[in-house]
Amino acid sequence: MFRSYRVLAVVCTLGALVACGSDTSKSAKSNAPAPDAKKVDPATAANVTGRVVIDGPPPAPASIKLASDPACVDANKGDLKSETFVVDGGGLENVFVYIKDGLGNKYLFDTPTEPVKLDQKGCHYIPHVVGLRTTQPLEIVNSDSTMHNVHGMPQANREFNFGQPVPGIKTNVAFTTSEVLIPFKCDVHSWMNAYIGVVDHPYYAVTADGGKFALKGIPPGTYTIEAIHEKLGSQTQQVTLGEKDSKEITFTIKAPSQ
Repeated sequence: MFRSYRVLAVVCTLGALVACGSDTSKSAKSNAPAPDAKKVDPATAANVTGRVVIDGPPPAPASIKLASDPACVDANKGDLKSETFVVDGGGLENVFVYIKDGLGNKYLFDTPTEPVKLDQKGCHYIPHVVGLRTTQPLEIVNSDSTMHNVHGMPQANREFNFGQPVPGIKTNVAFTTSEVLIPFKCDVHSWMNAYIGVVDHPYYAVTADGGKFALKGIPPGTYTIEAIHEKLGSQTQQVTLGEKDSKEITFTIKAPSQ
């Protein structure tokens, strides 16, 4: 059985390498900087900090049944819980927060070449929500002693689906256009899911530590900031920043009916 999984995985991986080449976009839009675009002046840059809170009691994290794969059972000494609703002190974690509008093409940003890591460990994705820049590599790693199948399902970028049959295997993918949020899943383990936020600037964060986030080094201006959760949808706020300004904002997202 393991031998057949390996053959299937090699075929899937080869297919994914074709799908995840330098052009991964189905409908890539051009965000090329204007001819007079410039880098942000750190001497006048501003910051936005804040928190995402949940209004009402969130659903209790669901326990995940791992019995279908003994390797997943062995990798989790305790109970593995869903990370869809992670709440600490009323703060909602795993929310992607970013500047949605206002930057235009007035600024130049260096794109990091260092890959962002998405690990598969203990039969779940780590982290559950991750952000990166357009064209920046996303390094997907299998740290488990079982086969995983990585299925990315973007709308604006190209879909991909490949197997990772052995521990330690790594596969890089990249996205050529902004897209928030991109769902990932494992076709072998139905409970495994993650979400990726891809933007063409450095002003994004994933809430943690009780729903906190920080966007730093923003040029003065008026911006639309969006907070988006995988199940509870999105909210936006408009913020006007002066030179060396600091603003604090709060997003309040209503808990689902139970």
